Amino acid sequence: MARRLTVAEQLAAEEKDFLLARIADQSDWSQFLVMQAVLAFGQEHDTFSCNQLRDVLPELGHGFLGAAINALRQGGIIQHTGQYVPSTSPATHGHPIALWRLSVKGLLIAEQRRTRAQQARPAA
Repeated sequence: MARRLTVAEQLAAEEKDFLLARIADQSDWSQFLVMQAVLAFGQEHDTFSCNQLRDVLPELGHGFLGAAINALRQGGIIQHTGQYVPSTSPATHGHPIALWRLSVKGLLIAEQRRTRAQQARPAA
């Protein structure tokens, strides 16, 4: 028979669940920001790899880079070029990593964002 939790243990478990939910919410937000950064980087570069993105992202963003790339690929925003470069991350020991580019859909989204940003700026 399982031991019943004390009131203090129940409250601690609820607090832990609440903290985990907050972390998950922040993770979604952080991944969204990294996806935005990848899209912006793709606007400025014909092709790009995670090596280049790691160089411009804060360290916190590094952990979300793979998930962001995968989400953008699945969403049809970026596409694989068919080319690879060696990783510069020490954790990967130089394994090949993909080169990416914005897809047609990604280019359209980037152009729409650029147009909206220009329209939002006040005339000088």
